[in-house]
Parts: sequence; C-alpha cells; structure tokens
Amino acid sequence: MFLELRHRVELHRMTGRVVECPIDEMNRPRGAKDAQLRIPPSEPEIGTLFTGWGGEPATCRKSAPTARNYTAAKLMSQVGLRVSEACGLDLADIKWDLGRFGKLHVRHGKGARGSGPRERMVPLINGADRTLRWFIEDVWGQFDDDHTRPGAPLFPSERKNTDGSARRVGDDALRNGLDNAVQAHLPCWSDKLTPHVLRHFCASQLYGNGLDLLAIQEVLGHSWIATTMRYIHVQQTRVEDAWVTGMERAARRLEGLAR
Repeated sequence: MFLELRHRVELHRMTGRVVECPIDEMNRPRGAKDAQLRIPPSEPEIGTLFTGWGGEPATCRKSAPTARNYTAAKLMSQVGLRVSEACGLDLADIKWDLGRFGKLHVRHGKGARGSGPRERMVPLINGADRTLRWFIEDVWGQFDDDHTRPGAPLFPSERKNTDGSARRVGDDALRNGLDNAVQAHLPCWSDKLTPHVLRHFCASQLYGNGLDLLAIQEVLGHSWIATTMRYIHVQQTRVEDAWVTGMERAARRLEGLAR
C-alpha cells in the first residue's frame, strides 16, 4: 500500500510499470491466524431461551433490569449488535422514519485496526422493531421519566446521575443477565452462550432465511466479506452439494456403462 500511494508515479517513470497490489481486497485476510470456531445454538434452542426469559419480568423482583437485559440480548440475536454497541445506543439513535421498519444509528461500531468507532445504520428487521417498541413503551419509563433529554441512553442502568437521570448500563450487567438467563432456561449452553455467539446466531439465521452475504455484511458492520463468511459457515452446504452432484454424475456414468 505504501508503494502504491507514495511511489507509484516515481516507479512508473523509472520502470514503465504501474505498481498494483496483488492481494484480492475482497478476500483479504484480517489476521495471522483464523478466528475461533463458534457454532451457535439452533433456532429452537434460542426460542426456548427467550420464551422462558420473556416471562421473567412478570414474576421477578427486579422486572425492569430483567426486561432491559432481555431486550438487549434479543437485539443481539435479531440484528447482530455487539454488546458494546448496545450499551452505547441512545434513545435518539432509533430512527423510526427511515426505511420500512426503522433503523438504528450505531455510532460506536467496532473499528478495524485502531481506526476508531465505525458508524453504520442497522435496519430493524427480523422483529427488532417490535422488540424495541415494547421496551420503550412498557419498560423504559421505569428507569427514567424524561425521554426527551439529550443523550438519554436506550439501555439505562438502575444507578442515577447527580441530576437524577439514569446512567448508561455497562456491558457487565448485560453479560451477567444473559448468563443467568441461560443457566435458568437453556442450561446445556451455560458458560458457552455469549453475546458474540448470539451475533453468530443472527448471521446464520439471516443467511438461512435467504439474506445474501453482502446484506449480512452490512447488518453486522464487517469491513471484509471474508469475515462475514466465517459467521455463516455452519449454514453453508457447498461441500454437501458438491458431493451430491458428484454422486449423481457417477451414477449417470455407471448407468451408461450398464446399458
């Protein structure tokens, strides 16, 4: 990249050749080693988790924090939010008038290689719009009574600022809420189902429901399509498809010999 940008003209003048990078930028590797293989729960398992978790606010002692943790985790499974991105959202980041279902303005997306926060707009697909409307209309007011306050967090903490307004929830609270729910409603995934695994589940589910790779890349906020492909590997069937095609081709050849 340095040669391309800094010395391209000079090298062309010296050699008559234009320096070009031989790496395919579309499939450029992100690091020196492969990312950890994460196999998310099945759709019925995630359904069991959220069905059980969704009934807790009506019976538990701290209903509002439970509903907040449930909503944040639900968004992670529906539109692939990172836990840090969920913590950084404000009420004003919900843009109900954009697109078909509304969109989330994620202002604190993960930057690549120290580039700083990368912003993106996440469409409220996959039922995320209904999840957010329920939380804002029925739960949010239990934390704070001023939804017009600039910087009001989407996911507030039980703790208050000096002016009486609710603080922003921390990622530890959301992680602990998910851990407790998994132990109660999906114990076979205890200590294994993290916010990042929910992000993998989201990508796999969207791919299984027919969303193309570029659309999933945009939802998740990846810089490289190769990264997105690592998220949906469990749903890909190209090896199985190639095997079936090969077997059918072999069967046709054998059929011809038999005749």
